[in-house]
Amino acid sequence: MNPTAERLVACPGCRQNTPYSTSNPWRPFCSQRCRNADLGDWANERFRVPAEAPTDDNPHPPESH
Repeated sequence: MNPTAERLVACPGCRQNTPYSTSNPWRPFCSQRCRNADLGDWANERFRVPAEAPTDDNPHPPESH
């Protein structure tokens, strides 16, 4: 592999190959548009991080210090 070659990755938004390097200010996205579209999907809860629903065994959450 050429050490000076930029690594190309698929943009999570549009799947277009885009450089994953400091020369790409939107990495891993190809553009500000794809980056904002992804952020909007998270804000509108189209993407979610899986979590377990709390059980009714302990109705009081632990206190934080």
